[in-house]
Amino acid sequence: MNYIVFDLEWNQSPNGQAGEHPRIPFEIIEIGAYKLSDSYEIIGDFRRLITPKIYKRLHKYIRTILNYDERELKSNGVDFKSACTDFLEWCGEGLSEGEEYAFCTWGTADLFCLQNNMDFYRMEKLPFPLKYFNIQQIFGEMYLKNSDICKLEKAVDMLKIEMDKPFHAAINDAYYTARVMQRAHLKNLKEKYTYDIYRHPKSKDEEILDFHNSIIERITMEYPSKRDAMSNKELSGVVCPKCGKPTKRRVKWFQMNGGNQVAVGKCLIHGNVMATIKFKPASDSRDDVFAIERVEKIKRRKYIELKDKREKMLEKKRIIREIS
Repeated sequence: MNYIVFDLEWNQSPNGQAGEHPRIPFEIIEIGAYKLSDSYEIIGDFRRLITPKIYKRLHKYIRTILNYDERELKSNGVDFKSACTDFLEWCGEGLSEGEEYAFCTWGTADLFCLQNNMDFYRMEKLPFPLKYFNIQQIFGEMYLKNSDICKLEKAVDMLKIEMDKPFHAAINDAYYTARVMQRAHLKNLKEKYTYDIYRHPKSKDEEILDFHNSIIERITMEYPSKRDAMSNKELSGVVCPKCGKPTKRRVKWFQMNGGNQVAVGKCLIHGNVMATIKFKPASDSRDDVFAIERVEKIKRRKYIELKDKREKMLEKKRIIREIS
């Protein structure tokens, strides 16, 4: 397998929401990528500047972080469809029959933006479901307390990687992400994939249920509301990611800050497991949602923390009811 480590730079309406195109809020102006072998050796690179067609003037903030301006985009850029077609062809170059490549990004935004721009220009869609590697998340799980996420610059600094290129150019940020992969000694990376959610399941047959990296990952079809989703026992029932058996509920479902639903169960063999459900809007409807569930083993101190948090939230609600 080859790893395609890519990064994008994009522009947006310089006039704010008043000038925003509803189908393409962010217009890609640079694609930068490095191709890595199975052993994380750099075996190729790719860069294209793209001449903007929708937002021809750079947003004032974006202008301050980029290392080029409108003149360079106009003189050295190509149209998006040409750039993207070249990029996807380059991704598959050099692979033997049966071999595949996988995308690696720092965060979730780049893959989402790439597909949005492809849709705008009515290009053929990427495969569904689409697995990729979120290096930002993987790095956080390995190096940061509570699996926090951090900026690329911080990760580069933590790993003492030489900063010999300016950040905020897609080709350079892709390079630094590749260097993080090399320096972090990522073991069992092939099990640490996640699923892109630019497109989501529309029916029961399309739902994703996968066990990898010692977690259960589920992405559901659409539901009319969060309540309807939670009434589905397949989603709300907490099972052990080790043996797949139902657990005994220790902490009932409650809503954390940020809107995620969390519950804790105990497997008699493998101990405490935490289930987290994140809801995403499924369409233009105000209420329709689909759910992303993650189930993983946790230590006792995490169980105690969640138990205390739920009890405090219930106590706060009780006091509010008494006052009102």
